[in-house]
Amino acid sequence: MLTDMNTPARSKPTDPTAGALLLRGSLITLRRRCGKHSCRCARGQPHCSPALSFSTQGKTSILTLTPDILQEVRMALQRYRHQQQSLDRQAKAGLRQLARRLQQARQTARR
Repeated sequence: MLTDMNTPARSKPTDPTAGALLLRGSLITLRRRCGKHSCRCARGQPHCSPALSFSTQGKTSILTLTPDILQEVRMALQRYRHQQQSLDRQAKAGLRQLARRLQQARQTARR
């Protein structure tokens, strides 16, 4: 079904995770000193905060996270890893299928 001559109509997603946040990267803990002389970080106990580390076009970036969004980010990273593993399995199956087809074609050509 087309909505106009060039744009296909979009059907509703059937995947329950469709539209859910999907992130690539790693959760890290930033440890910093604020610079105040009377702060605990000046005595060796740095301030800690969760962050998302990711690379884009070869450049690493970091997003500092708030505690209320931390679980959502963890789940999004897990969804990404799951999708990547699924895609890798599909690609390997495709390579096996292609290899079988090429082998069959070669055997047929020899006859």
